[in-house]
Amino acid sequence: MADSGFSLRMATADDADFLTDMLVAAVNWNPAQTAVSRDRVLEDCLSAHYVEGWPRPGDLGVVAVEAGGRPIGAAWLRQFGHDDPGYGFVAGDVPELSVGVVAAWRGKGVGRALLTDVARHATERGIARICLSVERANRARDLYVAEGFTTVASGPDADTMIRVLGDGPSAETSPSEG
Repeated sequence: MADSGFSLRMATADDADFLTDMLVAAVNWNPAQTAVSRDRVLEDCLSAHYVEGWPRPGDLGVVAVEAGGRPIGAAWLRQFGHDDPGYGFVAGDVPELSVGVVAAWRGKGVGRALLTDVARHATERGIARICLSVERANRARDLYVAEGFTTVASGPDADTMIRVLGDGPSAETSPSEG
């Protein structure tokens, strides 16, 4: 990615605050809506558990950094159980993807690069599928479709999507299976 102005590296414990920033950015994807504060995102247990205690065993993340070393985006995977599911929960063995990119870098290939790299690392770890939840009006949904995610469940405004990695099992698992 030398000519893109950014590079990728693995996320570490030192990135916990930045992952929280990217979670807040993801929550606030729609500039036409009133922004949700960082404190409010962290007070919401359904949102906060995407970053609480980063990294936990099994967590996997990638951070994009601009040429000067400043982080500009992140993608990470975390597994949830039936007793504490994420918004895009499919099954206990299917980690959920979160992606956030700082506003100035959106639409410049950062999200796609992060998604490609985190999927590669997940495949190397033997992860067969990853999932996510995305609001249908969010243009990131088009990226997810282009990168092989398929809808397995729909709510009023959002879809739960899954992507089969490598030679993994079929994406025909419904969110209640697992």
